[in-house]
Amino acid sequence: MIQQTISPIDGKVVDERILADSALIAATLTMAKTAQASWRKVPISERAAIIRRFTEIMVGRRQELGHEITAQMGRPIRYTPREIDRMADRTYAMADFAESELADIALSPIEGFTRFIRREPLGVVFAIVPWNYPYLVAANAAIPALLAGNSVILKPSPQTAVCGEQIGKALKEAGLPPGVFQVLHVTPDDADRIVRSPQVDFVAFTGSVAVGHLVQQAAAGRFMGVGLELGGKDPAYVRPDADLPYAIENVVDGAFFNSGQSCCAIERVYVHEAVYDRFVEGAVSLSRGYTLGDPFDPEIMLGPMVRTASADFVRRQIDDAIAAGANILLDESEFPASSPGTPYLAPQILVDVNHSMSLMRDESFGPVVGIMRVNSDDEAIRLMNDSQFGLTASIWTEDAEAALNIGDQIACGTVFMNRCDFLDPELPWTGVKDSGRGHTLSRLAYECLTRPKSFHLRTAH
Repeated sequence: MIQQTISPIDGKVVDERILADSALIAATLTMAKTAQASWRKVPISERAAIIRRFTEIMVGRRQELGHEITAQMGRPIRYTPREIDRMADRTYAMADFAESELADIALSPIEGFTRFIRREPLGVVFAIVPWNYPYLVAANAAIPALLAGNSVILKPSPQTAVCGEQIGKALKEAGLPPGVFQVLHVTPDDADRIVRSPQVDFVAFTGSVAVGHLVQQAAAGRFMGVGLELGGKDPAYVRPDADLPYAIENVVDGAFFNSGQSCCAIERVYVHEAVYDRFVEGAVSLSRGYTLGDPFDPEIMLGPMVRTASADFVRRQIDDAIAAGANILLDESEFPASSPGTPYLAPQILVDVNHSMSLMRDESFGPVVGIMRVNSDDEAIRLMNDSQFGLTASIWTEDAEAALNIGDQIACGTVFMNRCDFLDPELPWTGVKDSGRGHTLSRLAYECLTRPKSFHLRTAH
């Protein structure tokens, strides 16, 4: 069976891959298990050195890799090489953490005994990663797993199939032994069978809530860990004391960057009534300066969405909101490339919205945002928590104490003050509710990718 990657730029096939058959899948699983038995014995310092060499190789190819990302999923070329830079931030950080976080944990001395805790790798990690940030998300899952002594089988999205192979190529050049990292292109049914395989010891999935439930169900029959990074409907709250120009610039960017195709994109904004009119006016003015079109044009800021069906979903959300009383503030005619029946969709801001609308409840994953007026911190907190999701939330204020107080009351994985749509590799990336379970990045990432083994040694008398 052939898997095709169809570019949203022009509808052309940019890549084809033969999907793995049952024999190749079985061989890959066996090789991963065998290779891991040796890899786990490699000193942590050597594993870290390989990851650092891998990172240097990838950064050296940032332009080439950026060009491929643009061709496959449509993000403008002015931005795509930066994904490799951000990936490097994460891989270097995880390599730096490895030796201290994976070292044996010594306990208080007791005469006649030696006691310590060792962090043992789990075994084979099956990582299923999406197309929207194909290198960043793959690095989140695969690099800490490798550093911890696991082997990794990566299933990249069909939309960005080449990216997984580029990672494998660079890891091989960096000196990673054969079989420790492998890429499989498989059908959803075969991915389900791999999750259920007794040769897999941990599954890391990033994607939709619906598929996350399927992954959880497939793994439920085994005592195996699952990490799920799922959807988001991330809120921003602009307080009356916010630096308004700064908040406008960053909130709009947080909503529209990558055409809104980010799990932690800002999808709903709550603005205190004292600054509401000025914020809305500024956001509209700034958004009118965005450019939509051919993502290989270095002047373009917004490319196509990944597929027409995704753009049509956002169009339906907008239409339904308008029918329910919302008002749009951007004229689509100002973005000539935007066209019904195509993945090219103009950015849009809506006001007079409420939580009865899909636009304010369901993940849009597109260049659209609704803005609501609030009259207090308490009202903002209530509305921010009125969601099935809980990935990130941002608070725009000059009062750090207020931000801490508000953040402490929001059900989410990351609280930002005067920042959004960002992953700090020294902080765990995690979510609550339908945004998932488990965590990646930071020193805590290794807790999910290892198991504690206790050594209790008594001196013979």
